[in-house]
Amino acid sequence: MRNGGRHTDGNAGLIQWGAVSAFSANSAAGGKGSSAHKEEKMGFTHLHVHTEYSLLDGAARIRELVSRAKELGMDSLAITDHGNMYGAIAFYKECMKQGIKPIIGMETYVAPNSIYEKQGTRENGHLVLLCKNETGYKNLIKLSSIAFVDGFYYRPRIDYNLLEKHCEGLVCLSACLAGDIPQLLLMNRYDEARRLAKRLQGMFGDDFYIELQNHGIPEQLIVLPRLDALAKELGIKTVATNDIHYVRKEDAEAQDVLLCIQTGHFVDETNRMRMQADEFYLKSEEEMLRRMSGYEEAVRNTAEAAQKCSLTIEFGKRHLPGFTAPDGMTNEQYLRRLCTDGLRRRYGEPTKEHLERLEYELNVIISMGFVDYYLIVWDFIHFAKTHGIPVGPGRGSGAASIAAYAMGITDIDPIRYNLIFERFLNPERVSMPDFDVDFCYERRQEVIEYVKNKYGSDHVAQIVTFGTMAARGAVRDVGRVLRIPYQDVDRIAKLIPQEKDITLSRAAELVPELKNLCETDDSVKRLMMLAMKVEGLPRNTSTHAAGVVISSLPTMELVPLQRNDEAVTTQFTMTELEELGMLKMDFLGLRTLTVIRYCCEYIKRSGGTPPDFDNCNYDDKCVYDLISSGDTVGVFQLESGGMTHFMMQMKPTSLEDIIAGISLYRPGPMDQIPRYIECKQNPGAVKYETELLRPILSATYGCMVYQEQVMQIVRDLAGYSLGRSDLIRRAMSKKKHDVMAQERKNFIYGVEEDGVVKIDGALRRGVSKEAAEKIFDEMMDFASYAFNKAHAACYAVVAYRTALLKCLYPAEFMTALINSYLTAADRVSFYIYYCRKHGIKILPPDINRSEARFSVENGAVRFGLAAIRNVGEGAMNDVLEERSRGGAFSDFSNFLRRTSDVLNKRLLEGLIKAGCFDCFGVSRKYLTAHFEQEFTAAAAERKRLETGQLSLFDFGGDDGGNMINTVSEADKADMKTEFELDILLRAEKEVLGVYVSGHPLMEYEAALSALTPCIELAEADGSGAIHDNQTVTAGGIIGSLRTRAVKSGAGLMAYAVLEDMSGSIEIAAFPSIYQKYASLIANDKCVAVRGRFSMREDRDNSILIDEIVPLQKGPKNAGEKRLALNFLSDALHLRNAAVELLHRFPGNTEVLFRNAATGKVLLAPRHCCVNCAEELLFELKRMLGEENVKIVRKK
Repeated sequence: MRNGGRHTDGNAGLIQWGAVSAFSANSAAGGKGSSAHKEEKMGFTHLHVHTEYSLLDGAARIRELVSRAKELGMDSLAITDHGNMYGAIAFYKECMKQGIKPIIGMETYVAPNSIYEKQGTRENGHLVLLCKNETGYKNLIKLSSIAFVDGFYYRPRIDYNLLEKHCEGLVCLSACLAGDIPQLLLMNRYDEARRLAKRLQGMFGDDFYIELQNHGIPEQLIVLPRLDALAKELGIKTVATNDIHYVRKEDAEAQDVLLCIQTGHFVDETNRMRMQADEFYLKSEEEMLRRMSGYEEAVRNTAEAAQKCSLTIEFGKRHLPGFTAPDGMTNEQYLRRLCTDGLRRRYGEPTKEHLERLEYELNVIISMGFVDYYLIVWDFIHFAKTHGIPVGPGRGSGAASIAAYAMGITDIDPIRYNLIFERFLNPERVSMPDFDVDFCYERRQEVIEYVKNKYGSDHVAQIVTFGTMAARGAVRDVGRVLRIPYQDVDRIAKLIPQEKDITLSRAAELVPELKNLCETDDSVKRLMMLAMKVEGLPRNTSTHAAGVVISSLPTMELVPLQRNDEAVTTQFTMTELEELGMLKMDFLGLRTLTVIRYCCEYIKRSGGTPPDFDNCNYDDKCVYDLISSGDTVGVFQLESGGMTHFMMQMKPTSLEDIIAGISLYRPGPMDQIPRYIECKQNPGAVKYETELLRPILSATYGCMVYQEQVMQIVRDLAGYSLGRSDLIRRAMSKKKHDVMAQERKNFIYGVEEDGVVKIDGALRRGVSKEAAEKIFDEMMDFASYAFNKAHAACYAVVAYRTALLKCLYPAEFMTALINSYLTAADRVSFYIYYCRKHGIKILPPDINRSEARFSVENGAVRFGLAAIRNVGEGAMNDVLEERSRGGAFSDFSNFLRRTSDVLNKRLLEGLIKAGCFDCFGVSRKYLTAHFEQEFTAAAAERKRLETGQLSLFDFGGDDGGNMINTVSEADKADMKTEFELDILLRAEKEVLGVYVSGHPLMEYEAALSALTPCIELAEADGSGAIHDNQTVTAGGIIGSLRTRAVKSGAGLMAYAVLEDMSGSIEIAAFPSIYQKYASLIANDKCVAVRGRFSMREDRDNSILIDEIVPLQKGPKNAGEKRLALNFLSDALHLRNAAVELLHRFPGNTEVLFRNAATGKVLLAPRHCCVNCAEELLFELKRMLGEENVKIVRKK
């Protein structure tokens, strides 16, 4: 639960205000809650309060806000965020936790007229609404939802007519200066203010209050007596509020920074939105009385308004939609039938173990009330599978259920892979189960639409998620609005470790340089102080990538909704929805399933038979050989450089190895990798503290890898039930030290109550005290980062399937993979490079052979027409339809006559540059020069035919428009004359994003092979071998060069893209470097660069150039020779100088280092391979002596 609210289990029932007893029952105890204390104080309550969920406006964190109210002796507090209810549940729970009465409300925006009028003014009135009871809460939910879904125009808005329909159960305050009544009074429109006040009084009766504020703002001082006079005239009570936006007075600067981040302004700007005082904090009652001197009655009336509000929010009551079983069966009967039929389908003749496990699971499912849940999930998965929509094998702990496996919800055999059901559904911990389901990302929406149609679109909504200001982001945002130079902010931000959940305060403790800067540099100290105050605050909302909520009632009756772009989402988060008893599902779109789908289609088109994944044994040797060889491009979860290297070390031989690999390759478990590999390769090295561990850890060679193994250990070694073992696992992972101290004792000695042994303990089961202590401590260290085996198994199955397809049908697989990245030119470029490198031919686009997307043609990959820039898939589908209807196009003129109605000149030019018409035997150069007149003529011809007019061609031969027949003999030679290769390739790159006919870097392949591929640098994230600020070398062709003058006046800074045959990366040169290498930093130059690698969160990776040299064309026999360097001295500085020089001439020739004193010869690392240019040899001979530099032949 965000903001640290306590977790409420499903059986927690109601969290009631009366049960907390802070509002009235404390009177018997004395102290702040006593009646004596009440006589001294008025019981002032803050009724107008903005929390962190008034996004980038409120700086009051809920926990700190409630704590401060408690500290000041207040017994109730409201939440009234701007136009939303985002923080309502977190606020409610925190108040209940701290013994403060929560008042749920909202400061709503009121449209000038109707919410359906969305033109003209952007100004809206404000109005504060507070919930008195459940009816008011439901009405507030409806108002907030309608404001977003129907009334949004710059802000979520209601109008007074809508308010009149939903005013029951609400208290209304006239709001701050932005309220309509204060604004009318300020404009001296007293009669209109009076009419509006009377209207609101008519709606709410005694529950309408005139709101008085005094922050010392001039307009407030003008309107304050007018508001009071109006209230007295109409007999309306007043309440004093402080419009809280931050907790303490000293937080005003942080809130001002937030406003600047929101509006894109700088703190030092004068003409910008800002609060006009530093008084918008949570004041004590005494401070409010001083500030509201003369209006003490308004302060006193807040207690009356607060007493009217007594809302109980019910947690844990389920709102699952109903499922109706067919054929008059009960839902329980239908579930049993689906499971027993499925069990026979999965296993043929189920064993006793299968039947007992299924019966156990069904009893748990039925007793916990989740029959409908299983059926609902089965239903939409069944819809997907019967409509050809690929579904993943499972995700998360749900794969541990044999009932789910039998029903076809998952495809992982939980018995075979020893998956524990209690990890998913624990009878000793009542909580909603959670099936996350992957679908083909292109067809995921079809499943969501099915669910909407089945249960009603108003019963289904997607789920909100909040973007927060992470540590580095907070520093960058604050630094920008303070106008701190970018390079200074960047330096500070990069000192913050890229760890999960890192905080600025933690970073200052971990990084001595950052701590020192905070202590010695005032600007850094201020930056960090303000960044800490805004760190972690929510800054925006978005739609959860997969979450969907389905409810028994229309969702608007249960939770507030909003519109995010086109999606209607809840205003409450996924965790809060689950606590409120809502059914939450994850409908995930997985690209890999789309790749598998298309690959299988291509296999069928080629006359092959796709693998039967439903009856797969996961034991094909070719798969494990492929993965062990490092050829994991396109293989799900195994494609990254680090994971590929791990698999090459591990050399997996079973799916269990892949499962373990996916679990281990993460921060924390990575420490176990060397031990795992050693024990796998040398089984004799496996050691067990007790033989009882062997059956649990043998599959992972004696290493703890999974959460399930922790559960099995406490069950088998100490006698815990699996249900209790899951509770222990959870406590271990959350580092609950007090709980663990007791459980350590229980694990070792057992539990005995009234002479009855409840838990044996390890000692009773023959484990020594020393071994038991060691095992428990190892579990404690491991549990916080242990991985869920069921989840890893699901991933491993998808990894195996992709690897199997790649092994058996490489062209089909790579075609499907490329098509899944059609809009990502870098990925397409890399996969084309990969295909060529592995002998899969790439065929150019052809107007008579290409499909809209990439396709398979006789074991080769044919470029797709829709992948050409400026050519839409719709237009190409029309062209393909004409080709299907009328046959292949005979020539360019025939193509134009048949398709000119769906073409334009820009599209046609793109097709020519891509080489789509090469099949007609006419050069691209000729077509480029003549296509416009041909296109115009064809369009005119088509128009004449449509209007019934005849042309001269209608009386001629059958193909009078053939281009070759309509040109002179002299011109026919020109039709064969083509552009120079470099022009041809540049044009291809322009429209295809890649080179197809050739590559300008092909003659540099030898040199490039010794450098880091651009794609590896572009995709590095710090988790592999490449890190920020590391010196790297790369090579390629320069493009997209642009320059910019630096503010200091030092000259021009250059930015460009460096592209090799694998992909591209941004490069940059500071003025001094650009000036030095200006002749090389130019478009179309083939170069090798060395520089500092820069990795940032807010932009693409780049190289800051230190040095740049021409990329040398390697001789064909470069790999047959070596450069031998003989060092007469063992001086380290001489070798370092030589290596530095070698780096300036990257290439493909290996280098040998010989120590003359010892005669020892070493082969230099790969990054020292060179191009033996004359300049390099000259410099080396000058450094080492001519006789010590030799070119030798490989032996």
